[in-house]
Amino acid sequence: MTYQQTLEYLFARLPMYQRVGASAYKADLVNTIKITDILGKPQLKLKCIHVAGTNGKGSSSHMLAAIMQQCGYKTGLYTSPHLTDFRERVKINGKMIPKNFVIDFVQQHKEAFEAIEPSFFEWTVGLALDYFAKEEVDVAIIEVGLGGRLDSTNVILPKASLITNISLDHVNILGDTLEKISREKGGIIKPRVPVVVSQYQSETAPVFNAMAKDLKSPIEYADKNYKIQSHKKDHGVLKVKVLNKKTEMTRDYELDLTGHYQLKNLLGVLNVLDFVEEAGFLIEPENIVAALRQVVKITGLKGRWQTLSEKPLIIADTGHNEDGIKQVIENIHNVEHDHLHIVFGVVNDKDISQILHLLPKKAIYYFVKANIPRALDPSLLCAQAKVEGLRGTCYDSVEAGLKAAKKAYNKGDLIFVGGSTFVVADTLVLLEKK
Repeated sequence: MTYQQTLEYLFARLPMYQRVGASAYKADLVNTIKITDILGKPQLKLKCIHVAGTNGKGSSSHMLAAIMQQCGYKTGLYTSPHLTDFRERVKINGKMIPKNFVIDFVQQHKEAFEAIEPSFFEWTVGLALDYFAKEEVDVAIIEVGLGGRLDSTNVILPKASLITNISLDHVNILGDTLEKISREKGGIIKPRVPVVVSQYQSETAPVFNAMAKDLKSPIEYADKNYKIQSHKKDHGVLKVKVLNKKTEMTRDYELDLTGHYQLKNLLGVLNVLDFVEEAGFLIEPENIVAALRQVVKITGLKGRWQTLSEKPLIIADTGHNEDGIKQVIENIHNVEHDHLHIVFGVVNDKDISQILHLLPKKAIYYFVKANIPRALDPSLLCAQAKVEGLRGTCYDSVEAGLKAAKKAYNKGDLIFVGGSTFVVADTLVLLEKK
C-alpha cells in the first residue's frame, strides 16, 4: 500500500474516537496488551513520562519533550489527536515518524491485528511504542488519549507521571463528577512511581492521595511546591517569575506558549522534572529556560493560543470543555481589540449549554461544522446559542465561516477560531493549502 492507502485503511476500517465518538472507545486494555505482545513488549524497553489530565496535558507533554531534547536526550513524543497530519502523533526530537515506517508497520501487522479488531487509537499506540523502542529513544513522553485507567497508553511503566488539571469532560465515558473523573485519570498512578498533580483541587486531591497511598507512590502538588510570583505577556512571549518553595529560589522563564493557562502547566512540568532528575536524567536549569522559550520550534506544537495571522488578527485555540473555554475567554480579554469575531463549532456528543453561557454576548458569531461525522449541525448550534443571547450566522463549513469573518473584519478587530479541536484543525489545513 502507498502511504495514503495506509491512512485510508486505518481511518476507514478502524473505529476512531475523534470521528465517531464513544462507540470507538474500548473500556479495557485487552487489545493493547495483545498488540504489545505481538510486538515483543516494546513498552518494557522504554523510559517514559506519562501525562494525563483534562486540559493542559498536550501542552505539558510538548514542554517536557522540548526540555528533554534540549538536555541532549533522544526524545520520543506521543500525543493525540493530530490536527493536519497523522504523523504529528508520533515524533522523535520534533520530527514526525517517517511515512515508510507507518506503511511497513501496518503491512507487517495487518493480518495479526485484524484478528484482534483494534480501535484506531490502539493501532497508533502500538505504532508509537514500536517506533520508539526500535529507535532506542532515551525517553518517551506519552500523553494519555482519554481518561487514564483504561487508556491504551496505560500499558507503560513510567519513571514519573504528571496529571494536569481536572474538569468536566467526556462525562458520558469518564463520569459526571470531578471525583469520578479523577479516579479514571488517577489510574495512571503506578506502584512506587512518583506522580505530580499540577493543580490542587479539593474535590480531586483526596482521590489522588488515597490512590497514591495504596500504591506507595510519592505524590506532590505542583502549586504547593512552586508559585508564580509575576507574569506578563511581552513581545510575543509570556514572561514568568517562579518561586521554588523547596529551595526558596526564584527563576525567570520566557514561554513561547503564551496562553494564560500555561502558568498552571508550567508548575506541573517543573515539579515533575524533579522526579525525572531523581530517575537518573541530568536536567540543567539553563536547558529548561532555553527549551521553554522555543517549545513550538522544537516540537511543532499547534493550536494552543496560536496566532495564525496578524493581518487580519486570527488566533486559534483547541480548548473545548467548560474549563478550557473559561481559559480561552480570559486570553481573549487580554488581547486589545475593537470588535470580536468568533468562528465556533462543537461536536455533537457534549452538553454545550455550560459552554455557551460562558461566551461573550457582544461578539459576532460564525457557527460552523468541522469536517468530521461527530460535528454538531450548525443550525442546531445556532438555535442553542440564540437561547443564550449569542448572535450570529451558521455555515456548513469552517472555510465558509472563516471567509465571512475575514470579510467582516476591520483593522483593530480580533477573529478567534475554536470550540473544537477539529474546527482548529480544519482552519490549519485551509491555511496550509495557501
